[in-house]
Amino acid sequence: MQERISHLPFALLERRIFHTATFLLIKKKTERQAAEKQKPKCRASPFLFMRKGLVYAGQIAYNERNRTALPRASDKTHLKRKENSVMKHILLIATGGTIASGNSENGLTPQISSEELLSYVPAAREFCTIDAVQILNIDSTNLQPEHWLLMARTVRENYDKYDGFVICHGTDTMAYTSSALSYLIQNSPKPIIITGAQKPISMEITDAKTNLLDSLRFAACPDAHGVTIVFNGKIIAGTRAKKVHSKSFNAFDSINFPVLATIRNNKIVHYVKDSCPCSYPAFYSDINPKVCLVKLIPGMEPDLLPWIGEHYDAVIIESYGVGGLPSAPDRDFLKEVDKLIADGKIVVMTTQVMYEGSDMEVYEVGHVAKERYGLIESYDMTLEATVTKLMWIMAQTHDPQRIKAMFYTTINHDILFQNN
Repeated sequence: MQERISHLPFALLERRIFHTATFLLIKKKTERQAAEKQKPKCRASPFLFMRKGLVYAGQIAYNERNRTALPRASDKTHLKRKENSVMKHILLIATGGTIASGNSENGLTPQISSEELLSYVPAAREFCTIDAVQILNIDSTNLQPEHWLLMARTVRENYDKYDGFVICHGTDTMAYTSSALSYLIQNSPKPIIITGAQKPISMEITDAKTNLLDSLRFAACPDAHGVTIVFNGKIIAGTRAKKVHSKSFNAFDSINFPVLATIRNNKIVHYVKDSCPCSYPAFYSDINPKVCLVKLIPGMEPDLLPWIGEHYDAVIIESYGVGGLPSAPDRDFLKEVDKLIADGKIVVMTTQVMYEGSDMEVYEVGHVAKERYGLIESYDMTLEATVTKLMWIMAQTHDPQRIKAMFYTTINHDILFQNN
């Protein structure tokens, strides 16, 4: 064979080699095409899918033969584990406030409904399902203790239907509401969040959309529980919140206690992570609003205390510094406090200073009053928590010893320092 080929003309030999190579290429291409027909055709799809609890995001390969989706290799960086395939179900409870306000001839007034509020945050539907209910539509300046009971009742009646609750509220009395609900709904394993805004949600420049979206996001968080305020990226224990700015978006701060968590760029970072001790909350349906607050100022006459004793069951005296009662000869508060105690009235001492709390043992003006009358002292509690806790306690009992014991029992982080 080799001998015969070697004697062939060169042109004929070149032609045979070309035909043989062409035949081999065509055969290989035909085999490859036959193999491709056996594989399922795929096209790109931008949708999400889940397999064995894993969520793949980005473009995916879609199998047209068996209608299943497979991840592209380039999308492996987008692989995330889905903790719960069922989204949280949240109830939005609207009560009015600046967040729901619109212009009128006399200034801002609540106008926007609960459903309209939700229309401004469509992104919330990506991580939770939401129902809305309108129970009030008032300026929070007009808020009353009876409204706290309405909010607590609304949560109670819907507690088994939802995974969390967001209450839209005016900022002026928000800290009172968050404190009151902390006592009316205790140890809730589900989150009960109060939020609002410094500017109406309908305005172009507003904090309302961020605050509402953050609140819904935190309500859908598996670690969230209890009563909190979510505002300007802060999650604050309900009993520790206070409004510290009248106009700025950074309206609220946590007093004498760290913020529980923060939300930045849609991410929740927990700083105080505690577990809820109960599987179901303790609900209370009564509150006693007959609690009066007296803010001491130089020159105040103590003869207003007898009038308070006639109309109220308890009085909170907001004193100076670490706490004390004036006992000047011409304005002796000790004598009038003595009469209040004798009449069975409850007297609680607190301080006008926002941070660090009271300690009546430091100075004689405080030590004498506390030792003589056994006064209750609020220590590091906020004023809002002091007022609402006393209202809640006075609805349960009028026994002085039980009142003191309940007051010094920590609820939702409300009191840390005690020297009783």
